[in-house]
Amino acid sequence: MSPDLIAIAISMGTTAAVGAVGAAVSLAVSRKSVTAATLTAPLVIVISVTAGVMVSASAMFLEGPGLELLFWVLAAAVPPALLIGVLLSTQVRRMDRDRAAQEASRRREADLEQSRRDMVAWISHDLRTPLAGIRAMTEALEDGVVDDPADYHRRILAETERTAAMVDDLLSLTSLHAGTMTRRDDPVNLADLVSDTLATAGVTAQARGVLQTGSCSPGLVVRGDTSQLSRAVLNLVSNGLQHTPPTRTVTLAGRRDGPDAVLTVVDGCGGIPVEELERVFEAGWRGSTGRTPELGPGGKTGAGLGLAIVAAVASNHGGEASVTNVDGGCCFELRLPLATAQEA
Repeated sequence: MSPDLIAIAISMGTTAAVGAVGAAVSLAVSRKSVTAATLTAPLVIVISVTAGVMVSASAMFLEGPGLELLFWVLAAAVPPALLIGVLLSTQVRRMDRDRAAQEASRRREADLEQSRRDMVAWISHDLRTPLAGIRAMTEALEDGVVDDPADYHRRILAETERTAAMVDDLLSLTSLHAGTMTRRDDPVNLADLVSDTLATAGVTAQARGVLQTGSCSPGLVVRGDTSQLSRAVLNLVSNGLQHTPPTRTVTLAGRRDGPDAVLTVVDGCGGIPVEELERVFEAGWRGSTGRTPELGPGGKTGAGLGLAIVAAVASNHGGEASVTNVDGGCCFELRLPLATAQEA
């Protein structure tokens, strides 16, 4: 083998060996910091190429002024090469992050669009039932085949109110998601909110034979829209009353947790399957057959939008809604940032 080929082989071997060691170091660094690994990769390339050139120069017996000149040429070339490599790797990483963000945004938009379609389908299905009942009762009244017209009038009114409640829920949820619903920014005393909610839900609780209790730590004040927050808390309590068997208890409580106020509703529904917990606040979710709504606020059947409205109201007030299983039931939690002393 000629001396030139030997020098080339030595250069390739040295470059590969140094590059392999550097790559191993870069991979180890990436486990702790991807950014550090991004900056390390160009350095590994430059060092491995430099080592290969220097070793091959020695193998070719290049020495004296020639070797010194080669050293300085490499020393002058390394910084710009390293800078270009760092800039290139940083730009590639930025482009990768942008692509990932765009992909995530596309997935969110697709999920949101699918959610809208599902919601329209659920609402359309749910509206057919009361509308069909109203039509049938109206035709019966028109044909004069009804023994008790007053009872039919009451039932038509009830179905009309039920339909109107579904439409109101749909409009509210759409406005909350779109950010077009006007939101007041007033101090809201949660003790008053808890008291008013229990009074409003008391009729439903009594009708179902469910016990209802409540408490709230004093001095809990948040900033927000009283009507929206009242609706969200009433939805949580009504949801608990829907699925709690008679003689069992639904408890509404308010407490402080650091900078937040936390409202919890603990029911006796028996729990929600773990695989469905993350879907509880989706529009139209109703879970298993045992959790199909029977009564909503005011004793009306809902369209599966109540808990979705809770989550939307929480988000609209800088908070969040969550649910966990507890012994014998579920604990729904509405977390809201407390107002400062100046805001209160």
